[in-house]
Amino acid sequence: MGLGVRLLWLLIGVLRAVRGQGVYAPPTVHILPSAQGCAVEEERDAERVYTVREGDTLELQCLFTGHPRPQIRWTKAGATDHLNDLYLHNETLRIENISRHQGGRYYCKAENRHGVPAIRSIRVEVYFLDDPVITVHQSVGEAKEQFYFERTVFLRCVANSNPPVHYTWRRGREALTQGSDAGVEIYEPFFTQGETKILKLKNLRPQDYATYTCISSVRSVCGIEDKSTHFSLSNQTAPPSIKLLLEDPLVVNPGETITLVCVASGGDPLPSLKWVRPGEEELPKRSIVKRGTLTLTAVTLDDGGTYTCVASNNVGNPAKRSTSILVRGLRKGRFWITPDPYHNDDNIQIGREVKISCQVEATPPEELQFSWLKNGRPLRSSERMVITHTDTDVSPGTTNLDIIDLKFTDFGTYTCVASLRNGGIPEISIDVNISSTTVPPELTVPRGRSHLVVQEGDTVDLQCLVSGKPKPIILWSRVEEGGAAVAAPALMQDGSDQVESYDGVLRITNVTRDMSGTYRCQTSQYNGFNVKPREALIQLVVQFPPVVEPVNIEIRQALGRAFVLSCHLLRAHPARLLRYEWKLGSRLLTVGQFTDQQGDTEYQVRALNREGYGEYTCDITNEAGAGRCSFLVTGKAYAPEFYYDTYSSLWQNRPTVYSFKLQWTQMEPSAVDRILAYRLSFKQVGQSRWWEQEIPIDGNIGVGELLTYNLTELVKPESYLVRLTPITRFGEGDVTERIITYSPPVNPHLREFQCGFEDEALCLFSQDKSDVFDWTRHSATTRDTKYTPNTGPSSDHTGSKQGFYMYIETSRPRLEGDKARLLSPTFNTNSKVSSNPHSPTYCLAFYYHMYGKHIGALNVLLRQKGQTVTEVSVWSLTGNQGSRWMQAKVTIHPTTAFQIVMEGVRGPGIEGDIAIDDVSIEEGECKDLPPNNLRSLAPPSLPHIWQLCVSVSVALIGRQR
Repeated sequence: MGLGVRLLWLLIGVLRAVRGQGVYAPPTVHILPSAQGCAVEEERDAERVYTVREGDTLELQCLFTGHPRPQIRWTKAGATDHLNDLYLHNETLRIENISRHQGGRYYCKAENRHGVPAIRSIRVEVYFLDDPVITVHQSVGEAKEQFYFERTVFLRCVANSNPPVHYTWRRGREALTQGSDAGVEIYEPFFTQGETKILKLKNLRPQDYATYTCISSVRSVCGIEDKSTHFSLSNQTAPPSIKLLLEDPLVVNPGETITLVCVASGGDPLPSLKWVRPGEEELPKRSIVKRGTLTLTAVTLDDGGTYTCVASNNVGNPAKRSTSILVRGLRKGRFWITPDPYHNDDNIQIGREVKISCQVEATPPEELQFSWLKNGRPLRSSERMVITHTDTDVSPGTTNLDIIDLKFTDFGTYTCVASLRNGGIPEISIDVNISSTTVPPELTVPRGRSHLVVQEGDTVDLQCLVSGKPKPIILWSRVEEGGAAVAAPALMQDGSDQVESYDGVLRITNVTRDMSGTYRCQTSQYNGFNVKPREALIQLVVQFPPVVEPVNIEIRQALGRAFVLSCHLLRAHPARLLRYEWKLGSRLLTVGQFTDQQGDTEYQVRALNREGYGEYTCDITNEAGAGRCSFLVTGKAYAPEFYYDTYSSLWQNRPTVYSFKLQWTQMEPSAVDRILAYRLSFKQVGQSRWWEQEIPIDGNIGVGELLTYNLTELVKPESYLVRLTPITRFGEGDVTERIITYSPPVNPHLREFQCGFEDEALCLFSQDKSDVFDWTRHSATTRDTKYTPNTGPSSDHTGSKQGFYMYIETSRPRLEGDKARLLSPTFNTNSKVSSNPHSPTYCLAFYYHMYGKHIGALNVLLRQKGQTVTEVSVWSLTGNQGSRWMQAKVTIHPTTAFQIVMEGVRGPGIEGDIAIDDVSIEEGECKDLPPNNLRSLAPPSLPHIWQLCVSVSVALIGRQR
């Protein structure tokens, strides 16, 4: 058949519907780990634990059911948000090169608007083993320069791991165990986790001076290999000691390059040296470290502080020596004037005392020195001009000039000069003028500027005028409103408690509504008078337009219906004189004004007509602007929702083409006008040409009504992108799409099926996701040498050591009654190829091996996939059958598509491995039954329940109502 003819046939299908809401189903979810992990175990309350090795790939697939198709979301316990999209691939969580901190509990959540969300979790254990480290210690009070004879020595081996690590010790080539040597004791401290860690050498003997090896192991779990480390103990072994080849403290000028040298003065093995900066995460960026030498280039004031050299050789405790770097400098020079404290007057007056104070931060503080000048000439301390300094230990340093009995001749400019005694740093000079015009400050707010009203987004200047001489620094802060005792403090725009201003102006750019409130400006004592602060208040009011909801919403309505649109006012400032205005497009509908108690405004549509479709807007306005609610009223139909749980959705009746049963439901079918038709569009994936077909619909579609359209003549093995668009009188509705993928069935018209499990695909057998553990593919040449003896086969059923078979491993952590279920591919019965179309019959044959004193049970079930899935037992055997392969045959009578379920049940102990091999299914009754064959448990088919399963030809059978 040509491509054009096939595409023509594609436009012909079968449409039918099943009434009712039964097709809607709440979500279910199951987490399936990939086979790349180490193990999947069950814990309490059926929680699954998935083990993966650090550095490997974690892959968890979230399997789900439900209609509409659920939305899937992955989260991790303790995480503040959803997992990074980098890890998500559709419904699969994939983390490559997983690290230990990424272990934890992961949740898969499925939601589809029906019932409660489905949530399942799995705990991920990341296994790892770090390199071990040996540290050596002497008994308490016996630490000496060297490890002399008749001393007790402890060798401690530590390695980070998950699961807990097991340690073994060797001395040379000799394995050390508890009791193997009277002079050696091996034990684990009670405060540590894991197993034996400490090797105690009691009263050192000559033979104790040797090379010791600590081997750490997690018993090859997840394939993690053992790791080891060595330590050579001798009579020279000693803890580290160091010395610093430099002055302490080290005083330098900014911009200089300094070198700190640390050398090991003792220790065997030779200690390693490193420099650290206590309280800091790292050394300065310009630092250069080479062994024990630290070089700092172009030092700054920020580089000053303590630096510590640490020496370690894993013997005893690390040795530490510290030094301080003092970067010379002067900063933060300030002054203040203090009037006579014995008079209740802030002004300077002739005949009274006045004090001038000057303050500077200096490094090192003991080098700080002050001098005073009057009108540029040196000033010395006298009876009326008393100069004092604070102690050099106090930082910042302060100098005071007390003028006793102020006279007119004392007026002038006084200069405070701060410098460092050894020079090399620029000095700081501060000028203070004392005259009849030197008066304390006063603060005022310009007229009309104490209450400011601005619009949100504006830039506003808050200004306080300061008079007096000298003019002090102005401090701006926000005043707490009522309830400040429990409320968080109001911060300035930059997040600080207060802001300094030298001109009395506080500028706020792009002002926001949360900046409304009261602001305080007040004088600082610095660079001014040391008197009670002056202050003033400014009220800032930020106006903003009304905030409304909904901002934007779509409303779907059918013609002729009545409905109400409501616009809700949340907040506004000012909240008085609010007006509203309703429009449809540019056409004015109604206007009005809010009352004091009114919180929303409504507009009612009594009967929707075609002209009533469009965008309705409601603008609520105040002095600052308008807030808008927008309602898009449309007659568009909601999107259809594809049904993904279709029974036998794909079938094929010719070698080159296949057919697909497309099913869907309609979301909210009664929300708008009746759906007249669906436009079906499809194309081959990777192609650009679309094909379309209109599917007419008669009558109304019910909620949950399942619609079916059969697509035929699809070309193998191509995949198709399918789009479905509902059409009403209004026009096209929302589109939904899905991809149809071809998957070749196994023996689509079953005559004979055979599987010896020789390939890794297992002949498309699969593990049941609802069981407790899995079947394992094995051969005698690949089976673990540590397997449980006295159970399980030593070859496949033909006697080949290289042949493969499937078996259940019943060792730990399996428990009695645990089940492993292996599912065959799905087989479709076909009357056209059956020799007797009235009773489709097949013979199931397989080999089994059930050897061991703890054998449980092997059950074979027939699973049939009709409108509901049913299972019936067709064969069962329990107990030890001896160390030999035996064959079983059973006749089955499926009435619809079916699978074979091989169910292994764990017995009371570990000697209970069960194996199967060479499964076959042939058409017809079983013949030549083996002598020990068990009686079939499968009931024969009954004529009145027989179903005819045929390949569906292209035909229109109508839509059932």
